[in-house]
Amino acid sequence: MSAQPDHTPATPYTPAPGAAAELLAQLRADRRAEQWVPAFERDWAKALEDARHAFSLTPLHEVVRTWQLRVAVAPDVDAFMDSGQDDSDFVDLDDVLGGRP
Repeated sequence: MSAQPDHTPATPYTPAPGAAAELLAQLRADRRAEQWVPAFERDWAKALEDARHAFSLTPLHEVVRTWQLRVAVAPDVDAFMDSGQDDSDFVDLDDVLGGRP
C-alpha cells in the first residue's frame, strides 16, 4: 500500500490577474449595468474587507468566479424569459452557485 493519495486534490479557482477589471468592464457595457455594477462593487468591497482580515485572496476570487458565472448564464436566462415559459418553479441562483461571498 502506498501512503500517497489516489487522487489529485482540486486546486482552488484562481482568476487571471486582470480578471476583476475585465469583468467590471463587461458589466459596465451590459444592458444590466445599472443594477449589476453597484452589486459587483458592493460584493467586491465586502470581499476586499474579508480578504484583509483573513490574509487570503479567496474571497476576491470567489466574487470574480460568481460574477463570471452570472455573466455567462445571462444570455440563457434572457432567452428563457423571452420564451414566455412558466418560471413559477424557479431555482434561486444563489442556491446553485452556493450563495454570495
